Amino acid sequence: MKEMRIWTLGVLLLLNTGLKADEGMWLLPLIEKLNIDTMHTMGLKLTAEDIYSINNSSLKDAIVIFGGGCTGEIVSENGLLLTNHHCGYDAIQNHSSTEHNYLADGFWAGKYEEELPNPQLRATFLVRIEDVTNIVLSGIADTVPEDIRISLTAPRMDSIAAAAVTGTHYEARVRSFFGGNNYYLLVYEVFTDVRLVGAPPSSIGKFGYDTDNWVWPRHTGDFSVFRVYSSPDGKPAEYSKDNVPLKPKHFLPVSLKDRKMDDFAMVMGYPGRTNRYMTSWEIQELTTITNKNRIEIRGQKQEILQRDMRANEKVNIQYASKFASSSNYWKYSIGQNLGLKRLGILAKKQQEEAEFTNWVNADTLRKGKYGDALNFIREAVEKRSSYTHVIQYVNECFLSGSEIIGFAYRSYGLYNALKNDPDNRALADSLARMLHARWEDFYKEYSVATDRKVVPAMLKLYRDQVPAAYHPGFYSQINSKYKGNLDAYAEDLFSRTIFADPKKFENFVRKPSLKILENDPALKAAISIIEVYRNVYYSEAAYDVVYDRGHRLYIAGLKEMYANRNFYPDANSTMRLTYGKVRDYVARDAVHYDYYTTLQGIMEKEDPDNWEFVVPEKLSELYRKKDYGPYGVNGTMPVCFITDNDITGGNSGSPVIDGDGNLIGLAFDGNWEAMSGDIVFEPQLQRCICVDIRYVLFIMDKFAGATHLVNEMKIIR
Repeated sequence: MKEMRIWTLGVLLLLNTGLKADEGMWLLPLIEKLNIDTMHTMGLKLTAEDIYSINNSSLKDAIVIFGGGCTGEIVSENGLLLTNHHCGYDAIQNHSSTEHNYLADGFWAGKYEEELPNPQLRATFLVRIEDVTNIVLSGIADTVPEDIRISLTAPRMDSIAAAAVTGTHYEARVRSFFGGNNYYLLVYEVFTDVRLVGAPPSSIGKFGYDTDNWVWPRHTGDFSVFRVYSSPDGKPAEYSKDNVPLKPKHFLPVSLKDRKMDDFAMVMGYPGRTNRYMTSWEIQELTTITNKNRIEIRGQKQEILQRDMRANEKVNIQYASKFASSSNYWKYSIGQNLGLKRLGILAKKQQEEAEFTNWVNADTLRKGKYGDALNFIREAVEKRSSYTHVIQYVNECFLSGSEIIGFAYRSYGLYNALKNDPDNRALADSLARMLHARWEDFYKEYSVATDRKVVPAMLKLYRDQVPAAYHPGFYSQINSKYKGNLDAYAEDLFSRTIFADPKKFENFVRKPSLKILENDPALKAAISIIEVYRNVYYSEAAYDVVYDRGHRLYIAGLKEMYANRNFYPDANSTMRLTYGKVRDYVARDAVHYDYYTTLQGIMEKEDPDNWEFVVPEKLSELYRKKDYGPYGVNGTMPVCFITDNDITGGNSGSPVIDGDGNLIGLAFDGNWEAMSGDIVFEPQLQRCICVDIRYVLFIMDKFAGATHLVNEMKIIR
């Protein structure tokens, strides 16, 4: 919970440099006013209306929120969708088994009937964005305390969203931007029938795995293929055999033209979080608490998981997605801390704050309005630090780290119903059925033997790194009954809990019993943990009001201080456009990286004894024969390229689009040298790593034989 609050902080830009043309995550309705002239000089041939239109088909109609944290794009008139392999990883894993291991072998549907449904997957299209700041903030003075301000704005936001979709099948929400200084209404159309069409084997889709993650040069075919379905009348509908492929308002043509240095490139998608307005105190919190803790906790857990995954194919399938998700931001945190230190970001932020303070103090009115902004932020961050540390350890070690404890807590609603309303058997039976459905999903991707190893490791880490005052109550039992032996406690917990034994659990849900839950050691541990979490959470949250006020005033002050600048809001999972060019970079002294990679690089990295760099024989054969079809260039097969577009997490799967509006690649990563980029954009270093669309089509056509999918697209040669 706290981590989410941290990631929602901040906006903007380097305060001591001019805004670069390739920096910024821009709101689409403002492109005409703020960006289009610059984009045209860089090579764009489209109009702002071609990019974002409410009344006509435009590029935004081909871009979707894929699932809950990625981007996808429609590439055919029949709803064919491309995104990253790592974005489709959950779906690919869910359809995999030891008999049909699509993670290892890949999957390709030959016809509509073979495409695989994914009940939890969503494709969300943006309908429109509207500035509603004046309505939300009408009559609310800047001096109104933040908690009262929220109580006034929240119902207005809800009312605006509700009115916007009355009589439609759309969904809407109002989001704050610039720290609560601006508000926009976003209206969406959500399609709930999204089917898996194809995916390369992980040896292509995740080539290089953790070693190459966040690193250039890259040789990963990071793509997967889905299709959006609708009801026969074109409206969203739950999965049904009667549904038909979506007829989209717009789809992206695919370009086979060669990439060259300084070619125009824009990225449209749903970046998750940036913190360009983070202050020096928040950077210290990030490096010494948030990132430090994540590196330590996940590092230990991942070592245990990886050993079991390498030893057992079933465990490898079960934990593939969970491990990848954990490892991704574990490595990111390492790189971010190194980058922040190497680039001296803390000192830069302190200088920016000094300049802001001098500007404020030079005018009495400014001092009265903005004089306490930085003090509010500093006070909140410093006073919440001990609570932030504990909350992260609770989350990482227990609620997400110890799976059996995390799942046991899901039975808390049933526990309360049995305890407080014992005569309502209908309610208890209903909650038990819901718990059983969750348990089936949980158990499919769960190894009891693996979690038995993880739990005592997490218990020890928490005991060693968190003050005793914040230890859950069961630690006293560990000390008294088990003489401090964490392995003995964990062994007893797993032997007695119903949540680790399918037979015990099935018997329980058929006849839910309060006594069984009251005596279940996993639930008892979970309740004890949640008691600590709640107390610490509320202690920490008490400083949110102070922080939010300082944060909002600081941003408002900066916008006034630099009145001639075009400001863009921090990423917050709303659609943005960034623009730049295909571009190489110098990573450090005497190290220059070219802007593209080829299939030759895959063969140079090949290592049959290292699971991260195994190359499928079919791919090797195509390389030896130079059988690249229409996708190769002068005897080479392009694989990846880089641009200087401003991206972050959530942009995974985003289309990289040329000046004519054609798809040229899929964004999938950033580079190691610029891991501080979510806080400060580094134009000389920061690069967007993209899989070349020609490699995507080559794998589909020449490697997988899924030529019918290529034929479905509009190819620009």
